[in-house]
Amino acid sequence: MVNTGDTAWVLTSAALVLLMTPGLALFYGGMVRSKSVLNMMMMSFGALALVSVLWVLYGYSLAFGDDIGGGLLGDPTEFLGLAGLMEDTTSAAGGLPAMAFVAFQCVFAIITVALISGAIADRAKFGTWLVFVGIWASVVYFPIAHWVFDFTLTDDDGTVTHVGGWIANNLAALDFAGGTAVHINAGAAGLALALVLGKRQGFGTEAMRPHNLPLVMIGAGLLWFGWFGFNAGSALGANNTASVVFVNTIVATSAAVLGWLLTEKLRDGHATSLGAASGVVAGLVAITPACNALSPIGSIAVGAIAGVLCALAVGLKYTFGYDDSLDVVAVHLVGGLWGTLAIGFFATASAPAGVDAVFYGGGVDQLWRQCVGAFAVLGVSFVATYLIGLLLEKTIGFRIDEEDEIAGIDAVVHAESGYDLHATGAGSRLMGSPPPVAATRASDTRTSEGKVTA
Repeated sequence: MVNTGDTAWVLTSAALVLLMTPGLALFYGGMVRSKSVLNMMMMSFGALALVSVLWVLYGYSLAFGDDIGGGLLGDPTEFLGLAGLMEDTTSAAGGLPAMAFVAFQCVFAIITVALISGAIADRAKFGTWLVFVGIWASVVYFPIAHWVFDFTLTDDDGTVTHVGGWIANNLAALDFAGGTAVHINAGAAGLALALVLGKRQGFGTEAMRPHNLPLVMIGAGLLWFGWFGFNAGSALGANNTASVVFVNTIVATSAAVLGWLLTEKLRDGHATSLGAASGVVAGLVAITPACNALSPIGSIAVGAIAGVLCALAVGLKYTFGYDDSLDVVAVHLVGGLWGTLAIGFFATASAPAGVDAVFYGGGVDQLWRQCVGAFAVLGVSFVATYLIGLLLEKTIGFRIDEEDEIAGIDAVVHAESGYDLHATGAGSRLMGSPPPVAATRASDTRTSEGKVTA
């Protein structure tokens, strides 16, 4: 029997998570230079369009079909084209129409792929990006979603009716809403692509300051809003778990903002709006896997530490010489790792997950499981993404020409400008050549030490 209250909550949560991708487009779009804002936003919208289609065709089946290989992959033919799911009354989640669960998991796939784009801002061919999206979603995300999110099910007699993925079931690592499958996965992929494409022209010698911080703040606000669907929606019901997760998400994120701003103030002498927005995302990332396993006090601790760690991790790209344009590694990889591993320290049996970790007398049993799950996803995602990116770079080319990068990717690739100040009237379009784009470079907000400049 369909539970209408739970169904309403899950569909509402799916809509909230869908809003996160346009929110991410604003967040990333404001962080790049004005000559790249449209391309940056288009990478998110392109991922939204393509992943949605692939999810229906075979993605859901790869992720949530019955396991066909040691917990590594779902049966790609079981729900091909979502065949048969419109007739089901409830999904494997219980009490939900199957298509409600399909919709909820679809928007997770979309945002995961879109997150990667921030690591290669300003320099990737849009067409090749879409090819990458299709390959990466199919080869990396859909199988890893099976590992983490697909649980083995039994009927009332104890008979197994569905076999799920190895991290969720064999390893029994905890990841409530995607610290591994979403954030570590996207962060490792972003690092791999940044290495394949190489550094932006002028990286390390010229600053590349965000062109529109209000857009960044709006985007961060929309991400925070949508994230309640991301985390609390993962309870798959309007229940106590969703309520606990909701509160933990609020306080962890707030603590992360304070942690990031304090780090900036002590290091640079200024607490910035970019730091506040980045702290929001860092806190959200860190609490995502742990939000059903922690107390509110534990969530504050995890969030505050995430804000400090991620703020300090921004400087890693200058130390090691990789160009992660918008700090996907510092926020999503580092934040995702911390949140996933923190479960092994801060989890308490009084939370809905019901597990005691190191600080609550539970020993290291859960900690080692978290470590294995986190680093397995990191390693597989990095290696697979590097190989996919390298193949595309060597065949169809992934990076735009140096001249086009300097001139501005919006004008060259999309024949548009984010800010058409030369239009003669409202709604007018310049015909013929693309609208002029300033060839001058702005300076970067972050120095080689990760500090924020004025």
